[in-house]
Amino acid sequence: MPSPEQKPAVKTAPARADRPLRGIALLIASTVFLGTSDATSKYLSTTLPSIEIAWIRFLIFLIIMVPAMVPASPLFALKTQRPVLQVMRGAALLSSSLLFISGLRFLPIAEASATSFVSPLFVTALSIMFLGEKVGLRRWVATAIGLIGVMIVLRPGTGAFHPAAFFPVVSAFAWACCLIMTRRMSGHERVMVTMTYSSITGFALLCALVPLVWVTPTWHDIMFGVIIGLTSTAGQWIVVLAFRYADASVLAPFSYVQLLWVTFLGFVIFGEVPDLWTIAGAAFIVASGLYTAHRERVRHSQLAALAAERSPNA
Repeated sequence: MPSPEQKPAVKTAPARADRPLRGIALLIASTVFLGTSDATSKYLSTTLPSIEIAWIRFLIFLIIMVPAMVPASPLFALKTQRPVLQVMRGAALLSSSLLFISGLRFLPIAEASATSFVSPLFVTALSIMFLGEKVGLRRWVATAIGLIGVMIVLRPGTGAFHPAAFFPVVSAFAWACCLIMTRRMSGHERVMVTMTYSSITGFALLCALVPLVWVTPTWHDIMFGVIIGLTSTAGQWIVVLAFRYADASVLAPFSYVQLLWVTFLGFVIFGEVPDLWTIAGAAFIVASGLYTAHRERVRHSQLAALAAERSPNA
């Protein structure tokens, strides 16, 4: 029996460690899970509506997060300081997922994925309005180059254009909103809390929508739906782990490995070979994203140096 002087240990979040190589390895691993989730979603979209696929995905997500919803559990994570923002973030995450799956139904997976990588450009614009950040001319030029890449991939006004191409673009905008709200809550909310509320919000909204399009799934559909839920949740969790070991500006360039993985899966599973326009547009988008990440790294270095100069202990 412990003595009265002994106090129970308090669990705290793991301390951040500066191990960029481990962070990079984790992020690359996450692209395998997320790419597999995207490819499986495209495969399943031939037999089930997008809303139902997303419903199965969020059901698995919710089941995984159940331990965080039990008050007696050490993982309990329903206490939040920002309930409205948490629900809004969950709705944005759902919108991003649902729109992307809808696009996969009609588009080659490489094209949809390349277009969806414009989210950093939307983050740049939204950070001015909602985070009060200042964006210089060079970052705006990088944003313009990324948008040119999107136009090259989409080719509006030509016979190659498909209206569904707007789905991954709007999906990227919803994901950018999700990231902005995550930044607003950083330092106030634990990751476990955010993930728990995302699972509850997404599943609740989908439960209201899925009866409108319900198609009774086969065991084959259920199996692949479970794979989608497990791989997407695992991918998101590994991304969180990666950010414990390296800064976002260090990791951002390696997220584009997912483009290579989904292109490979698209060729092997669906026989899709991206055309030269998609490759060229993707190159513009990736170049824009890489430069934006570089400018973010420079900005953080300047802010750190300025803070060090102002420190009384410097």
